[in-house]
Amino acid sequence: MRATLRWAHSDLRTHRGEALFLVLATAGIVASLLLATALFEYATNPWQRIFTQARGAHVTLHTTAPADATKLAGLDGVESVDGPYPTAAVTLAARGSRASAELRGTAEQPGIGRPLITSGRWLDPGTPDGVVLESSLARALLTTPGDTLTVPGTARTLTVVGVADSAEPRYRSGEQPGLVWALPSAVTDPDGQVTGLRLTDPADTGYAVQRAVTVLGAGAIGEVSTWQQARAEAQGDNRLLGQVLGLFGLGALVAAGFAVHGAISTRIRGHLRDISVLKAIGFTPGQVVRVFLLQHLCYALLGAVAAAALTEALGSGIPGRLGEAVGVWQGLPGHTLALFVVSVGAVLFIGATTGLAAWRAGRVPPVPVPRPAAPEAGGLTGVARRALGARVPPALVLGWHKAFTRRPRALGTVARLALPLLLIVVALSAWATIDRFHSSPERMGLPTALSVRADASLSDGEARALLERDPQVAAAHPGVEVAALVPGQTATIALRGYGTHQEPYPFALAEGRAAHGPDEAVAGQGLLDLLHVQIGDWVRMTVGDRPQILHIVGRSIEPENAGRVISTSLDTLRGNDPDLRPTLYQLRLDPGADPRTVADRLTRAGGGHLDVHTATNPADGLSPLRVVALGLIVVLALIGLIELLTAIGGTVREGERDLLALKAIGLSPRQITAITVTATSCTALAAVLVATALGLPLALWLIDVQGRSSGIGAGIARGPSPVLLLLLGTAAVLGAAVLAVLPAARAARRRLADTLTAVA
Repeated sequence: MRATLRWAHSDLRTHRGEALFLVLATAGIVASLLLATALFEYATNPWQRIFTQARGAHVTLHTTAPADATKLAGLDGVESVDGPYPTAAVTLAARGSRASAELRGTAEQPGIGRPLITSGRWLDPGTPDGVVLESSLARALLTTPGDTLTVPGTARTLTVVGVADSAEPRYRSGEQPGLVWALPSAVTDPDGQVTGLRLTDPADTGYAVQRAVTVLGAGAIGEVSTWQQARAEAQGDNRLLGQVLGLFGLGALVAAGFAVHGAISTRIRGHLRDISVLKAIGFTPGQVVRVFLLQHLCYALLGAVAAAALTEALGSGIPGRLGEAVGVWQGLPGHTLALFVVSVGAVLFIGATTGLAAWRAGRVPPVPVPRPAAPEAGGLTGVARRALGARVPPALVLGWHKAFTRRPRALGTVARLALPLLLIVVALSAWATIDRFHSSPERMGLPTALSVRADASLSDGEARALLERDPQVAAAHPGVEVAALVPGQTATIALRGYGTHQEPYPFALAEGRAAHGPDEAVAGQGLLDLLHVQIGDWVRMTVGDRPQILHIVGRSIEPENAGRVISTSLDTLRGNDPDLRPTLYQLRLDPGADPRTVADRLTRAGGGHLDVHTATNPADGLSPLRVVALGLIVVLALIGLIELLTAIGGTVREGERDLLALKAIGLSPRQITAITVTATSCTALAAVLVATALGLPLALWLIDVQGRSSGIGAGIARGPSPVLLLLLGTAAVLGAAVLAVLPAARAARRRLADTLTAVA
């Protein structure tokens, strides 16, 4: 054991830089996997905790006021019913912020979907105008208990007495109204009612919705929301961030394992005589294997412990969502176990790849086998000979030949070096896709920057004239959005009528064509998946008690409502309902216009009659991904550097046997150095080409798969610019050349006696 430790210590002193890079790479990999775990737990557990404590509703039905919701208690599979509660749609304003909300009347806390008070108190008859706000709505309005809310267009005010968490869908500006609980007396003009259902088997949610619609009648149903939809919305971008971190963390772990395997294999080839001597003096094959295995396990363990300690100590202090996720994760029951499993799993994986390479060292015979005088691949190829005949510098020709003489070994080196470069290309593609959402939102399903709702006091003509009067409004597209029951009546989707035949709405199409004719529509990927339909199919849905049949002629990129959207023109919907009038206007702004400035100007011009919201960009929630991508690129660069140093060391060692011959034919030390540098550069160039050729299609496929699973749909992926790829490739090749210069120059200037000893 003492001899084993002395050998390991001597080897560490010889390869200090490589050991440091391995520790840093392992720390980066384990840290990324721990952050991915934290984001997964953060995305799932808080909502699940709220849902369980609040006895959340598996199905929430918004119906018309006359509907008799008490009939739902007798349905098969319904455990309990809560409600109905009267509701009214209102717009609330506070401290310069406005938000649409659903005012829900209840005297006592509901038995199903009970609000969990986080600050303040519950409603009290002594404060008849008191309300309790759902926490996401309270954050949007920047309000706390004791603040006063106004209802624009009226003299009415409401007093915030409490803020509560809810398992129902959260407030999203322009998409989902916030939830406000009030006393029934405060809901003076209800326009509907809401009922919550708890099911004996949550898996039968679709069947329960179908039965409820049958009992109440399709005309009585306004909107249906389920616990699965609420959970998916609550997880949102956090789950995506966790998936990205986990994917890159696992990819980097595999790359690190291959890099360690290659490093040990190269060192074994360079120390065959030393290993033979160790065996000759009494080392068993098991002891030789343990030397390499324990050494690299210590490196991996040190990196994993450092990553776990830093994540525990500093993780919650990371700005933004990552720090918040780590803080929540540290308070969850399974936190310690996950921390241990992730760290140990990474160490064991690196240990497994180390063991495969170390096993070769155990098979080295005690008596060294003489090296072959010539490489297995033979002499120069015909192409190399013709290049020398054409007076191409010998260093370039011999360097290229040297890089690919031993094809299996050369291919292995190229593959190991290409893997981290490939993952870097994928990370850059994710970065480019996020940038695309910000730089060209019209191509990513966000053609308009503002959404405006006008109250009933303004006619369609007056509202459009008021909006188009603004100097930075390029177009105001009238529209309407309603909830529609899908065939089978198991869920509701968003049916939109935007624009007219004369002024069509500029939908972002990924497949098919735009909807021009009557009854034509475009649909999001989420709707196509939900209904199991494709472009060219006809779809029947129900709006109130009116059936609507539309022909899907294209697929649009829909970042809202999980892609469960079908869109047509306002004129098409008017063909089924001639009295339909626009309820909202989508505004396209002039290039360079600031949406918030225009929104403030329109709000002042509307005099309380306009409710203006900026469009929500889904990429805003992914802004932490930029920092994550940058950190992963650094980790992958470290792994690539380890593999590059390994390749350089192997090239220099294999070149020792050729050194005498090269000097004998008249090559100078500078030319011999250039041969090694050229060989290393050719290997790096081959890895760059392979990484680019495979990484770009892989990145586009992965991003489109994620887009399809989220409902946005394929067609959003964008690769990095050619200039960026060229810079990446140039940096890799030039970096390889620079790193190879010093060891190659030292080898080329070795003394004759040292060279004879190396060849022997």
